[in-house]
Amino acid sequence: RYVLHTRNFWGTIMKKINKSNEVLKHLKRYGQIDTWTAINKFRATRLSSIIYNLRKKGYDIESKWKGTSDGARFVKYILIKE
Repeated sequence: RYVLHTRNFWGTIMKKINKSNEVLKHLKRYGQIDTWTAINKFRATRLSSIIYNLRKKGYDIESKWKGTSDGARFVKYILIKE
């Protein structure tokens, strides 16, 4: 895990985990990720922004729209082989 140490308002050292790196590691390991997984595993609430930045860095990530039985829709992001 990539951890950056920062100090909060009171001077206490805090650990800040780079969510982009966590999402990228997940994509490399499992091949795909969706918003619900990103929120639950990494507390990453802006997955589309993370994916956008990873694409700008050269990663080939495909978006696939999926649906549930109750009509909800979501995007699953798939890492294409490097």
